[in-house]
Amino acid sequence: MKYLIYMMVFNLSVNPIIIFDFNSQSDLQNWMITDDIVMGGKSFGRFKISPDGFGVFEGRISLENNGGFSSVRHQFNKMKVNEDSKIMLTLKGDGKKYQLRVKDDLGNYYSYIAYFTTTGEWQEIEIPLKEMFPSFRGRKLDLPSFSCEAIEEVVFLIANNKSEEFKLLIDKIELN
Repeated sequence: MKYLIYMMVFNLSVNPIIIFDFNSQSDLQNWMITDDIVMGGKSFGRFKISPDGFGVFEGRISLENNGGFSSVRHQFNKMKVNEDSKIMLTLKGDGKKYQLRVKDDLGNYYSYIAYFTTTGEWQEIEIPLKEMFPSFRGRKLDLPSFSCEAIEEVVFLIANNKSEEFKLLIDKIELN
């Protein structure tokens, strides 16, 4: 019995839950672009599926009119998490810095944020939820780091305070 319980616990921690696994048939209906145009900026981003079946978040950041960001978000049914949960990303970037943002509740005005830098090669990036900090409109909030029981949104955002083109290929987003 002890062995069976160990195997159940071990399998739960080893087998990640797929948040989104991109392929040529992926439905992007629940993915939404938000650019700085909502505040008068001139940046633009787009999200599509590549011929190879990867999610492609690409565009151009402009600092005109106090702009400077582009994001793509995916909302889904709440997924339970615990204090050891991690988001695992399989992606290929352009050498730029990006943000991963999560929300535990779509009603919250703030998100929890972690930064990651891409290398230009395929990467597997692991982000512990407990290391993500709360932020709103680019400002860190005086609230505790992530310690919630669920997530229901993931966001990729680029905002490096410079005009630049960007391209991020996403293969898989998992929760472990």
